[in-house]
Amino acid sequence: MITVKVSSKYQVVIPQKIRNKFDIKVGQKIQLILHQNRIEFVPLKDIKEMKGFLEDMNTYVPRVKDRI
Repeated sequence: MITVKVSSKYQVVIPQKIRNKFDIKVGQKIQLILHQNRIEFVPLKDIKEMKGFLEDMNTYVPRVKDRI
């Protein structure tokens, strides 16, 4: 687990290990999501970078026979 400290200006530094893993760049936007009692940081990607990211997704959905 990695711990960061909130500065007097309510800023946090994202550790290098995390920046490298998620390829976070200077000026990149990060969305904050509040979920129950936690805050999630989600790096936003340019739509051009997203092309093909669902390519290997399994889209099979089991169907009830009388609903086909």
